[in-house]
Amino acid sequence: MSIEVSEVELPAEPNTQDLAKIFRALGDPSRLAIFELVREFCREDAGQTETDIRNSVSEIAKEFDLSLSTVSHHLKELRTAGLIKCERRGQHIFCSVDPEVLGVVERFLRAGGA
Repeated sequence: MSIEVSEVELPAEPNTQDLAKIFRALGDPSRLAIFELVREFCREDAGQTETDIRNSVSEIAKEFDLSLSTVSHHLKELRTAGLIKCERRGQHIFCSVDPEVLGVVERFLRAGGA
């Protein structure tokens, strides 16, 4: 399993290529499902202790009929697009949604639809 733990930061005003990378990452059904699960776990974990490991890579992989290496690849693509952050704590890597990127996507969609 090879997930880089460093964060990928998008510029304050992402360009078309940055947005395309985000939408391309979410365009894969498996990645979208993984992203939704991470987002759900993050929402449910608000206020809970950090010992809850449901958002660790191994726990996320258990939720899908995919190999750990495939889930790891999808998480890497989501991280590269800036949609999630990964953090190593001990032997586990934990994933969380980057709320700033969700704000960027929301602003883009609202600007286009208004």
